[in-house]
Amino acid sequence: MTGELTLVAANKTFGGWNKRYRHTSATLGCEMVFTIFLPPGASAESPVPVVYWLSGLTCTDENFITKAGAQRIAAELGLALVAPDTSPRGEDVPDDPDKAYDFGLGAGFYLNATQQPWSSHYRMYDYVVAELPTLIEQAFPVSDVRSVMGHSMGGHGALICALRNPGRYCAVSAFAPIVNPMAVPWGQKAFSGYLGLDRQSWREWDASVLMETAAERLPILIDQGDRDDFLDTQLRPEILQEVAARVGHPMTVRMQAGYDHSYYFIASFIEDHLRYHAEALKG
Repeated sequence: MTGELTLVAANKTFGGWNKRYRHTSATLGCEMVFTIFLPPGASAESPVPVVYWLSGLTCTDENFITKAGAQRIAAELGLALVAPDTSPRGEDVPDDPDKAYDFGLGAGFYLNATQQPWSSHYRMYDYVVAELPTLIEQAFPVSDVRSVMGHSMGGHGALICALRNPGRYCAVSAFAPIVNPMAVPWGQKAFSGYLGLDRQSWREWDASVLMETAAERLPILIDQGDRDDFLDTQLRPEILQEVAARVGHPMTVRMQAGYDHSYYFIASFIEDHLRYHAEALKG
């Protein structure tokens, strides 16, 4: 079962609290860390909705929390923010033998691995969709009204979480997401390792495939920088745009002139995204 929460750090900011916790994850079979921001006024009598943030390759829970500048607007809007880590970690958790940045630790890809040795720990999809929200909703003054957003690999994660779970999220958005992992090097490497070589099994973890038959047409907001070094090789938003147009899935893709793949880009447009989420969460 999921272990008790251990407080790692607490910092007051914009009238709310940024708190970092450690717990034992039954899903992942290791200790995990996450950060939650609780806005001022959150209480058992006044629970607040939650925005889950999924980070990209090489990140931990701290990148978004320290770099995006999200707490000020979340405090104003009365939103809790939850940022999990990007993969299981620990002495018993396998890593890429070559210590590559795009596989293993820091690169869980928000799926459930089926291949050994990865399948024993790399089940980030079940963790972020089920175990972590259950824990958050039991332990903190938040409601079960939730949304999901992310960046790059985490944008892929946000999209598949929403597309695979109709009715679970009120909103979804992404910054520079990997929209068609089956067709790009990052995704092909991760899927081959975690899922094996049967490409048919990859389809259930690819947003461009899942959108074809999605049971819910939840609107999607995507921001993408046009100076992103990974735009044409790893991200390819035009693929998802083509699918959305064909099946009638509501989606807005905003190409932002001059912006790259960094947190400078995320910080520039995080307010837009949080207001987008707040409208859906409180509507």
